[in-house]
This record gives sequence, C-alpha cells and structure tokens, in this order.
Amino acid sequence: MQYRGVTCLNCSHPLDLTDRYCAYCGQLNTTKRLVIKDFFSEFFQSIFTYDSRFRFTLKDLLFKPGTITRNYVAGKRFTYANPFRFFLSVSISYFLLISLIALVKGAPNDLKFVDTDISVAEDGSIEIPEDNEQLIAALDSLKTVEEFKNIPFDSIRLKPAEKPIATEKVYTYIPEASLDTLDVTDRIAKKFELFRDFQKTTTISNANRALDSLQYEQSKTNLWIYDRSDLIDRIQDNPLKFATFLASKIPFFLFFFSPVFAIFLWLVYSKKRFNYMEHLVFIFHIFTWVFLILIIALPIDLLLPLENLLAVLLLFFIGPFYFYKALRNFYRQKRIY
Repeated sequence: MQYRGVTCLNCSHPLDLTDRYCAYCGQLNTTKRLVIKDFFSEFFQSIFTYDSRFRFTLKDLLFKPGTITRNYVAGKRFTYANPFRFFLSVSISYFLLISLIALVKGAPNDLKFVDTDISVAEDGSIEIPEDNEQLIAALDSLKTVEEFKNIPFDSIRLKPAEKPIATEKVYTYIPEASLDTLDVTDRIAKKFELFRDFQKTTTISNANRALDSLQYEQSKTNLWIYDRSDLIDRIQDNPLKFATFLASKIPFFLFFFSPVFAIFLWLVYSKKRFNYMEHLVFIFHIFTWVFLILIIALPIDLLLPLENLLAVLLLFFIGPFYFYKALRNFYRQKRIY
C-alpha cells in the first residue's frame, strides 16, 4: 500500500489507492523504483505464473492432441495459456532441471573418456605416449587443483609414440591426388570408406597419425572425416546409446527450429485455410508436449536409473501416435491422407 499512487505511471489513468492494478492498461499500481530483485521477479512471474488456464492447457495438451490448437485458433483463447509463453515456460523448466541434475550429480571425470595406453616403467614411473595431447593437457590442468597437488606428477614421463604394428593390408589405398578429380560428394564418400577400412586394419584412432601414414593432408576436413568414421563404428556397436544421445539433443533442436517446422506445415497444408501463425501455434503445442514428456520421464530415468531410456521409449512409440492424432484433430485430416 505504501507504494500505490493515484495515477497510473503507464497511461496516466486516474486511480484510487485501493486499486492494485490499472483498470485501463492493467499495469501494477506502484510508485516503487525498479531494483534488480523486482526486475527479475517480474520477468519470471511473466513466464511461470498462470491462473486456472494452466490446468486446462495442461490437460488438453496431454490428452487431447490437436484439439487444444483447434479451440485456440477458433477463438477460445481465454481458456488456455498463450502457446508461445507456455512453450517457453516448459522448455526453460526442462533446461533448468537438467542443469540442476548435472550440478547435483557433478561433472564427469574427463580422464576416464581419454583413450590411452598408459604403462608403468620398470622404475615405477608412469609413461604416457607423447602424441596423446588430450591426456597431457588434462594432467597439466590437474597440477593446479588443490586436491591433486600431492600427486607425484614428476614420476609421469613421456615415451616416444609407437609406430603402428604392420598388419595384413585389407584396405584399398587411394592417393589423395587421385580424389581431386571427383566431385565433393564422391570424394567425401571415398575418404569415409578408406579411413574406416584403414582404422579397422591398423587400429589407429589418432587422426593425425593416421593421415601421416596415409600421406594425406592434415586439413580440418580430413581430420573431421577420420574422427567421424570412428563414430560410425561406435553407433553400429551401440545403437541404443546413440539413440539416447539423440534424444538428449531433441530439446535444443525443437527450441530453435520451431519456426522452420511451421513453414513446412504451411507449405504442406497450403490448401487449408490456416495462416502461418496458426501453423506456428500447432507447432508450439506439439513441441510443448514433447518437453512435458521429457520432464515427466526425467525423474524416473534419474531414480532407476535408465539413462533417458524411458524418455526415448515414450517419444519414439507414443510420439508418432500423438502427432497423428493431432494432425487429424486440427487439420481435419482423414485416416490415410
């Protein structure tokens, strides 16, 4: 009450001290100067604060695919939350949750992901291949950490990089100069095939060493292709882990590419009497449902733990059916087309 005024600071509409909001423009009746706490409080309240519309939006979004979009476009907008605002709230909530979980669980130890052939010398010192730049950099960074200052890093020494063991040649060597006559697509495909076969034959995972052996230029493109060739083998060995990895990237993909998907629907359903914004509302509702499923599955995956397995199963098995029902309900599609 001590900050209320008799005139709206936004539109100059006369007010009573009993008026909490301006009856003309809806602004809060306050003469208090803006401080950091109030600024961020107002920001988060505008995103996360909902009235009874939250319940109707959540219920229809989860259990009535496409119906909520049809009702909102038809004019029932006071019943539901703003689609973009709700989409933004749910997506931010998801990102905050995964950030909090990552903070609680702690960052993974980078050293356990480093492929190396560490060995112990006869005098008890630890030997590291001199070409393993990733491990050397990690150890150097540990020397400055208080918890690791008592570790005898002086006992760690570099040993010369071993040359690859000669094995039976099972790959067809193609000089790099002979690939210059091919177009870009064929050239990259040939390099992928050669690098994969070379890696399986020699078991050399270091791209720099491999390109030296193949007498290929150590360009960024060649280094990238050689690293990706190893990724293909890992995907084939563990497709479920790769699917889980893709599922973890879905939220970022959806958040930034929503307008692009709306353009796609606008082109596909050009004969329907919907404008671009109405297609965008449909996309916002679909992607909000995806974020809600991820939020629901997140604590279950964390407790069991399933490593995002439940989220993957829900999205890949229930997601297509939900999308199919949403298309039928909103665009009034038939079952086949």
